[in-house]
Amino acid sequence: MRGLYAILDLSLLASAGIEPLAFARSVLAVKPVALQVRAKAARDEEIVALLRALRAPCDAAGCHLVCNDRPDLAALAGAGFVHLGQTDMPIAEVRLRWPRLGIGISTHDLAQLERALDVQPDYVAYGPVFATRSKANPDPVVGIEGLAAAADVVRAHAKGAAAAAACPLVAIGGIDRENARDVAPHANAGAVIAELLRGGEGEIESRARALHRALGGEA
Repeated sequence: MRGLYAILDLSLLASAGIEPLAFARSVLAVKPVALQVRAKAARDEEIVALLRALRAPCDAAGCHLVCNDRPDLAALAGAGFVHLGQTDMPIAEVRLRWPRLGIGISTHDLAQLERALDVQPDYVAYGPVFATRSKANPDPVVGIEGLAAAADVVRAHAKGAAAAAACPLVAIGGIDRENARDVAPHANAGAVIAELLRGGEGEIESRARALHRALGGEA
């Protein structure tokens, strides 16, 4: 896992007048490491239909398809991963009910990060690294120093194993083309929402490509 972790936020896309599949096609052209569907206000059937429509394009791009918050919908649609927040279903219960799902989990301080690593998710997200406007009540900003500290915790938790054996770390929050290169030395990937939309529909692919490269991916 190295590079851009793109987030398809249905509410933001609707506000920008961008069709979700068109957004996905532009982003997937650069072969990001993951594409997460975030749909806080959508009906379950809408989410499942979108995830199913994205499965083949994600597979063709070698990109993990992730459903935010809802392991039940991820499993129903055949997505490979679910992304859990701190108040979502416990990872142990997800594994018991849907053992084939990959699991990522958001963390916002080092104590949460330690607890998440103890249950061995497939990746951990940490942040917000920078100020973000994509959440109504964001957690405190951790900055690059906080992200570096999180990377140290992840490496230490691997108990001396090779770096490749450590749990992948995804930086989240306020990442853009200007600060992505500061993020890259400390995280395997960077999760991005708003920056992909900043230039309008015609710039999505070019922004995704620039971000993917800045975050250490090959595009």
